[in-house]
Amino acid sequence: MKKNIVVAGVTGNLGSKIVDALLANGAEVVAIVRLETSKQKIEDLEKKGAKVFQVDTNNKSEIAKHCLGAHCMVSALAGLSETIIDAQSVFLAAAVEANVPRFIPSDYSLDFTNLKEGQNRNLDLRRAFHQHLEKAPIQATTIFNGAFMDLLTTDMPLILFQQKRILCWGNPNQSMEFTTTQNVAEFTAAVAIDDSTPRYLNIAGDKLSCNDFVRLLTELKNEKYTLFKPGGISLLNVLIKLTRFFSPSKNELYPAWQGMQYMRDMMEGRVVLQKNDNDRYANVKWTTVKDFLIGE
Repeated sequence: MKKNIVVAGVTGNLGSKIVDALLANGAEVVAIVRLETSKQKIEDLEKKGAKVFQVDTNNKSEIAKHCLGAHCMVSALAGLSETIIDAQSVFLAAAVEANVPRFIPSDYSLDFTNLKEGQNRNLDLRRAFHQHLEKAPIQATTIFNGAFMDLLTTDMPLILFQQKRILCWGNPNQSMEFTTTQNVAEFTAAVAIDDSTPRYLNIAGDKLSCNDFVRLLTELKNEKYTLFKPGGISLLNVLIKLTRFFSPSKNELYPAWQGMQYMRDMMEGRVVLQKNDNDRYANVKWTTVKDFLIGE
């Protein structure tokens, strides 16, 4: 019997990949979209095979009627407080009202359980939503996946391609986890279809230190890469405070200082996974950083 999976946040990069992975695994997908969603995006989802419903996403009962009989609700919502806490809480309440047994929150991030509150805004929002989630009568599973590997060639200033340098704050041998959004989507789909999963699952497509990146880029580019060490974690913390003061960008999801917070948390070593659950589903083929960079 096909599993019926409800997905919120289907028009985003990760959300659309989760829909694809669910359909590829034979699930029936119910895509909940906002009233203002474009006709083209709805048609694209329907062509894939998803059942799409435009609803007032502030109305939990309106959402709930499309969740009846669902096996799991997957949230791939992206945004700030009004999305991660407020909107996601409405979806959670709708899932409970419709007696959906399982819920996957929109975490897909570094493991923030060992981070100090107040040091990473976006992760603090996820932690705040967990306060609602833990009280809800539903089985929840959070997926921690390290940093999105896709950002290595776009928004993450770790590999400085033009300068042939690897940016490093602190210990150059500190391991950091990276996972492609495609692998995260495939794993999330498998979790959603599963009958029972633990509260937390940890995955990582690859684990490298700054020194590892130096060796890898030197090999791949056939050019010598070196470390660029402007200072330690304490200096980075000062720069974060200064950047946030002079350019707060409070309404942006990823202002410069937010990216610096992620970089600090990774290089400080507080978010390294003690174990991973990569072997849980045999159909997920993990992409290494080397394979990812070769494919770019």
